[in-house]
Amino acid sequence: MNSAKLNLLDFRKANVQLLHITWFAFFLTFVMWFAHAPLKPLIMATFNMTTEQWKAILILNVALTIPARIGIGILVDKFGPRAVYSLLLAISGVMCVAFAAAQTFEQLALLRFLLGFVGAGFVIGIRLVAEWFPARQLGLAEGIYGGWGNFGACAAAVILPTLAVVVFGGENGWRYAIGVTGIVAIVYGAVFYAKVRNTPEDSTYFKPKKSGGLEVSNRRDFYFYLAMNIPMYLILGVLAWKLSPADIGLLSDTTAFLMYAVLLVLCIYQFSQIYKVNKEMLSKGKPASEPYKFSQVAILNWSYFATFGSELAVVSMLPAFFMETFPGMSLAIAGLLGGSFALMNLVARPGGGYISDKIGRRKALSICLLGCCIGYFALSQITPEWPLLLAVIAVIICSLFVQAGAGAVFAVVPLIKRRITGQIAGMSGAYGNVGGVTYLTIYSFVDTNTFFLIIAATTLVVFAVVRFLDEPEEHMVEVKEDGGLVRVEAG
Repeated sequence: MNSAKLNLLDFRKANVQLLHITWFAFFLTFVMWFAHAPLKPLIMATFNMTTEQWKAILILNVALTIPARIGIGILVDKFGPRAVYSLLLAISGVMCVAFAAAQTFEQLALLRFLLGFVGAGFVIGIRLVAEWFPARQLGLAEGIYGGWGNFGACAAAVILPTLAVVVFGGENGWRYAIGVTGIVAIVYGAVFYAKVRNTPEDSTYFKPKKSGGLEVSNRRDFYFYLAMNIPMYLILGVLAWKLSPADIGLLSDTTAFLMYAVLLVLCIYQFSQIYKVNKEMLSKGKPASEPYKFSQVAILNWSYFATFGSELAVVSMLPAFFMETFPGMSLAIAGLLGGSFALMNLVARPGGGYISDKIGRRKALSICLLGCCIGYFALSQITPEWPLLLAVIAVIICSLFVQAGAGAVFAVVPLIKRRITGQIAGMSGAYGNVGGVTYLTIYSFVDTNTFFLIIAATTLVVFAVVRFLDEPEEHMVEVKEDGGLVRVEAG
């Protein structure tokens, strides 16, 4: 495990086995999460859905993921990745099968909303991989986990239509294709539980003293932490608004206002839990051996907002952008070119982590964000007069920086504070979804060129903020269950 180089084919090493088992678990969660997207025509025909109803399904698919990543982060720190990932796969698999068996649009919409829960699986593996790899390999290992797992969305787009139309066929072919996906996830949940341990032998799994929110180090960080939670509730409010009569119209005014009230109650409850976790610190202070800067978490949150958030938004609109910019392009070709943005995850995200390991975390993230800014500015300049090949090259180069940036973010996340890594990963991951919804909301009000310029501007701002990111220490201090202190390698 202490080798300077990471050989992904050396299955004799327990941590290499662990990495492959874990990225495939994440891969399955993304297949389930985006299983509906490539089967759109078949699902719409079965339920005689309108375009507005399909848009509602897409919104519902991401809504629950934001709070779920926060909640799963708390659970994984308390109970360990092995149990939580296994349970998430099993529960999500059952919901996936139920989605395939839905008989009404209302059932379909409810189950798609609940399946947003599966998007929280990402958080679990971040903590698990961090337990098994040293800091000098951690960026690459986390990048492989995230990048290869994210490829599940592309795999779903390729495999599920073939299963639905060619293998199963008939009007229920899409149901069987999605149902099989859920069954595979349930079985793999059992395999995961049998094969995985939370830590290597003779290692300690450090847990937070209290659950319900991040432990912070001082009063200033406490209020900063509260403020950083507000955007997540605001964007959930935006999602509720988009489902209300003011936009899509899936919900009545009464239901929409009820959702706003529920969000307010949840926000107040979460703030009370955060206070409960940090009550002792607020009154007595924190031991000098344990503090960390919450500002580092906030910087990573906004970095993931700009990188993964923009990726979510751009992947959603890129095929339409190609068709509008280059008249006469077929839907199939536009989808293929649009998919190239996400396809880069296979190499770019691990690449971002690898660069972080080699040249330093802050420098790598800074380079990626600057590349994102330049890349999105270039996309804003694309016109019908551009050669198509040049436009495709610009998209691919931009996507390389975007996904490398996401990999660079999670090369740092596990190095902040070991025992709350799940919660930090959950918050950063949630901010990625917040970014996606924010950018897509902006896109609904502006033209495409302006949309890309706005993303470029936000990444430039985040690039400036990253100047305040500290390079992680090689070791961190943690507290054992008996209250004793121990120095552990950061990663």
